[in-house]
Amino acid sequence: QVQLVGSGGGLAQAGGSLTLSCAASERIVDNRVMAWFRQAPGKEREFLASITWSGGSTYYADSVKGRFTISRDNAKITAYLQMTSLIPEDTAVYYCAAGTLRAYGSTRADDFNSWGQGTQVTVSS
Repeated sequence: QVQLVGSGGGLAQAGGSLTLSCAASERIVDNRVMAWFRQAPGKEREFLASITWSGGSTYYADSVKGRFTISRDNAKITAYLQMTSLIPEDTAVYYCAAGTLRAYGSTRADDFNSWGQGTQVTVSS
């Protein structure tokens, strides 16, 4: 399993922006999908977005479509989640994850087999 390290979380004001990063410990092979999830206190882990590592195809949850953008940098072996127009309901621990290509289009956490340690995002009103 590839090791993932998420970073970039912090405190933001409503309407603001943050960009999260997820660095992989080794070269991602082409048949991989990277994704971002989040988990708020007392809630289940929620899928946000995913991207195929080779072709860069993206898939978003309706709740963040138009506000969040997932991308990746092959040379840096890093995936990103750019978050804009933040609202207090975006407050959560954000996790990056990796899975095989079969996970593309899935919103289930169980379909992803590598996880970062999580980074806290807090949005104040």
